[in-house]
Amino acid sequence: MLSPLDYFFGLFSLDIGIDLGTANTLVSVRGKGIVINEPSFVAVERKTRRPIEVGARAKEMWSKNPRDILIVRPLRDGVISEFEVTEAMLNHLIHKAHEQSWVPIPRPRVVVGIPSGVTEVEKRAVYEAAISAGAREVHLIEEPVAAAIGAGLPVQETRGSMVVDIGGGTTEVAIFSLGGIVISRSIRVAGDELDEDIVQYMRTKHNLLIGEPTAERIKIEIGTAYPPPQERIFAVKGRNLLTGLPASVEVSSIEIRDCMSGSVDIVVDTVKDALDDTPPELIGDLMESGICLAGGAGQLRGLPERLTEEINIRTWTADDPITCVARGAGRVLEDYNNLRRLLVGLERGSTRH
Repeated sequence: MLSPLDYFFGLFSLDIGIDLGTANTLVSVRGKGIVINEPSFVAVERKTRRPIEVGARAKEMWSKNPRDILIVRPLRDGVISEFEVTEAMLNHLIHKAHEQSWVPIPRPRVVVGIPSGVTEVEKRAVYEAAISAGAREVHLIEEPVAAAIGAGLPVQETRGSMVVDIGGGTTEVAIFSLGGIVISRSIRVAGDELDEDIVQYMRTKHNLLIGEPTAERIKIEIGTAYPPPQERIFAVKGRNLLTGLPASVEVSSIEIRDCMSGSVDIVVDTVKDALDDTPPELIGDLMESGICLAGGAGQLRGLPERLTEEINIRTWTADDPITCVARGAGRVLEDYNNLRRLLVGLERGSTRH
């Protein structure tokens, strides 16, 4: 039975779903949907580690920052690598969400998406960061579960469904039935690895030094996982490693596809591995419903066609795939009583403060 204090908080508290991603952090507020979509970047003073800018403003400074300012990506491979900076980022985002709400109580209930392969220590770090940032109650949900809910997959039905959530730091593969995960795989190969493939290729093949922001732009503009109807050319600007001078090199989408092929192959093989362990009855369901792609890197052009050809199951991309995890966390809050068993907590399914 709820205490009077819990009942009071339940009436007036702000419920927030957070996709704490390596590349982007999204915040969903119950009844409002996605209200914040910011890059997971924080600019801090090098000496004091005091946060200066958070989100888009900090990312704009990436690779352009002066010596006394450090640009930090507080999450790597989907988990916290800089605790205090993550806490500052969450605090900023939670307060920003409050600015868009009439709710007078500044301690929200929060559901945070986490990779399915994280350790108990990593779960605890996420929980502590959210509590320190001002959350009253913290629940954790595995990212593939949240992504599937956000994409509208029938995870609670008897028929099987499957999601491949490719973010910045991790790729999550999961097959669902009856409200639970039947098979799951989590690998730390995703969008950041694709960017690194491009950086290394430009260095070794063209003697051109580029940064991760430029590599990400190349991936978005001409990156593909499957031959498109028409190949494209992109002019890449950087520093020539031989002369030390600025230079520009034209690269084709064929080159970029080839240099990313190793990482894409790992993702495809992970999907195959999950299907190899899937019960045959669920395989039949998946052949009817298909496989859903979610996450920012799930938008890589040609990836649905590549997976469809490789595994002989129709693969499709969710609507607005980058927001699936945050939308799924928000839907858990909207239908909390029915969906709370999908949450993963540190103590018997939930964690409270």
